[in-house]
Amino acid sequence: QVQLVESGGGLVQAGGSLRLSCAASGRTFSSYAMGWFRQAPGKEREFVAAINWSGGSTYYADSVKGRFTISRDNAKNTVYLQMNSLKPEDTAVYYCAADRGGEYTISTTWGYWGQGTQVTVSS
Repeated sequence: QVQLVESGGGLVQAGGSLRLSCAASGRTFSSYAMGWFRQAPGKEREFVAAINWSGGSTYYADSVKGRFTISRDNAKNTVYLQMNSLKPEDTAVYYCAADRGGEYTISTTWGYWGQGTQVTVSS
């Protein structure tokens, strides 16, 4: 079992930055791939970024590539999402997810989810 708790969301102006954190419980954190998804009002949950168990491989949605960076610290059981050059269209609830692998871009791949943190980007 893995429990995930996100933090770091908030209100920021367009062009600004935020760093999201996701703290995981459990001794097997380092064996899980980690991902970030987001869901805007009236829209489906969409893939944002993922990182493999070691941190050696990362994956990004085209819409955030070059602006967002996913990283992890296995000693702290934490995964991060650094978000730069934020745009109003990045406004959404951001969710952290964990699982042992699969097709990272598909939400049904992921078995464990956090409660989400709101990110609002004003224009």
